[in-house]
Amino acid sequence: MEFSEEDFTRLLVMEQARKTAEANYAKNPLDADNLTKWGGALLQLCQLERGPEAMSRMINEAVSKFEEALDINPSKHEALWGMGNAETNLAFLIPDPDQAEEHFLAAAQLYQRALDEAPNNLIYRQSLMEVSKVCFTHLFGSWRCPDIARYPFYM
Repeated sequence: MEFSEEDFTRLLVMEQARKTAEANYAKNPLDADNLTKWGGALLQLCQLERGPEAMSRMINEAVSKFEEALDINPSKHEALWGMGNAETNLAFLIPDPDQAEEHFLAAAQLYQRALDEAPNNLIYRQSLMEVSKVCFTHLFGSWRCPDIARYPFYM
């Protein structure tokens, strides 16, 4: 796989962030901020992986870090948002539309929970709006969905 200079730099930065988080975890496994950073680094690294299986594995590893952070602090909105991003990424890797839809819906619920915890966060609000558009476009080929009642996040 050929990396651009920008991708290579991102790889180095995110790999260093992952290693730092792993070392910090050894010192303090109950640090929800560190676990959230670790999950975020893994999500960034998954974008540079080759093949859907490798990407999926890394995304699932990121989800486990976000879940661990939420076990420590259930209202950690950064971890909720990160898990929403992970669910969105997983949806794009799944060829079955029904399974992909479930991941998009899970992402929307996680973005909504993050927004509930941090109502003034414009990134969370935008993520919630965008996942609905992406879901409809990805699954139905258009921005409109025939069964709109199933999508409470539709705006």
